[in-house]
Amino acid sequence: MLPLIGCTFFAFAGLPFLRHLGVENDEALYGSALYEPHDASGYWYRIGHHRLPLMLMSYLGTLKAWIYQPLFKIFSTGILTIRLPALLTGVLSLWIFYLLLGRIAGRRAALIGCGLLASDAIYLLTTCFDWGPVALQHLLLLSGIFLLIRFWQQGHEFSLAAGFFLCGLALWDKALAVWILSGLAVAAAITLPQQILTRLTLRRLALAAVSLSAGAFPLTLYNIHSRGGTLHENASYEAQRLPQKVDVLVSTFRGSGLFGFLTAEDGQTAYPHTPSTWLERSSSSLAELAGHPHSNLFPYAFYAALALTIFARGRDLRAILFCLIAFLVAWIEMALTANAGGAIHHTILLWPLPQAIVAFSFAPASRRLARFGLPLLTAALLLLIGSGVLLVNEYYAKVVRNGGTVIWTDAVFPLNDYLKRSPAKYIYCLDWGFLDTLRLLGAGRLPLRYATVPSSLATPDRRLLAAQLEQPGAIFVNHTKSNEIYPDQTARLVQFAAACGYKREDLTVIFDSYGRAVFEIYRFAWANSKRSSTP
Repeated sequence: MLPLIGCTFFAFAGLPFLRHLGVENDEALYGSALYEPHDASGYWYRIGHHRLPLMLMSYLGTLKAWIYQPLFKIFSTGILTIRLPALLTGVLSLWIFYLLLGRIAGRRAALIGCGLLASDAIYLLTTCFDWGPVALQHLLLLSGIFLLIRFWQQGHEFSLAAGFFLCGLALWDKALAVWILSGLAVAAAITLPQQILTRLTLRRLALAAVSLSAGAFPLTLYNIHSRGGTLHENASYEAQRLPQKVDVLVSTFRGSGLFGFLTAEDGQTAYPHTPSTWLERSSSSLAELAGHPHSNLFPYAFYAALALTIFARGRDLRAILFCLIAFLVAWIEMALTANAGGAIHHTILLWPLPQAIVAFSFAPASRRLARFGLPLLTAALLLLIGSGVLLVNEYYAKVVRNGGTVIWTDAVFPLNDYLKRSPAKYIYCLDWGFLDTLRLLGAGRLPLRYATVPSSLATPDRRLLAAQLEQPGAIFVNHTKSNEIYPDQTARLVQFAAACGYKREDLTVIFDSYGRAVFEIYRFAWANSKRSSTP
């Protein structure tokens, strides 16, 4: 009953968020495998006259696109079709996590871990919006580990093969799964060497290798053709950003890492929304009553779990050490990798290892305290889960009141509607942050094109820009000046166009539902009747 309550809470806590924010660019990235224009960095495998999309980029596969393609054919590309499957994936992951902990350490530990994960705001929001993407990663890895534990306990070789196959799928989905998988492998080698050796046979080793390879086959195929593209493009070392990466990890533990990134802060919204529905009013009142919390109490639970390890013995102690080693190995790998570990959608990949550590520690500690153990555990869990629920509520109240930041703006919806009505033959997107979104929302029907204005225009760049300006029926879309991700794109384009003899003609400005001017749309026309030459 209690785990069902946790899964139900997770589902119903996520549902109100789904319609409130715009679709972020990376959240829609998998659309490049389904709709035009296809990203040049993707990898397609030709079979006869057919081209199969296998990789979005060197470390990101197309598994999510393959799953969503039939959904979009049946239900179209609406906001619920995009986000509801991710949320349901999170609910299933939570249930499997409960079953996994129960197999390892019993029902009490399973209930602790399930309650903590269900009330984790960062886990919920990164699952709902899945811009990492992370939802499939969690489901595949947890399911794979569950099946491997089942093999461990019951000896079913089908579970061994299926578990490694799912781990292979996780690698194809996102090669960064190697962080967690290598952490698990190191942890197993340190804490369970004898147990592994007693179950290891050549047949089982071959079965595991074949199953893992089968799941990761598209990734392997890409690396054969690119001569190790995944490794060459992503395996670079950096240590100078370690302090910043530690801060990101801490903010993930505290649950505060998405304020100001996902949600706009007070003062950034010209016309904050007044709560209108009973849910919004209730959320606003609860946020006010709670003092607008910006963190949860989970870090204290984690510190306490480490201290309470002294009460753990045998199976419980090995489980704690296993998860702690896997966590540290995986985080060190991502922290020392260039351009990794410095964002929430990387650190959340370590979840739910921290919740498992707390569960494996709190459960035996509560049993050692005899008749005082269960009341103390219940009080601690109510406090911890309550702080998580209040933080989830604070995020929702912020989303309702202030909306999202520019990369999560709901202005993409009126922008998409305007462009669908536009007779433009070419739509050039200048800034980062909305082309992938428009491609997905428009299901590939918009004539979108990439356009960039480098700070230093070499001759090929000049010719490309000049050709774009000359296209009949071409319009240009960019963020407004104060919202540009890459500053001065429009200013440089207008300057270049003027040198080519064009003048800018504004078409419209797109506002979000909070009164913020987010996008501007314009075209170019000849400034004089006599055509100028390209400089």
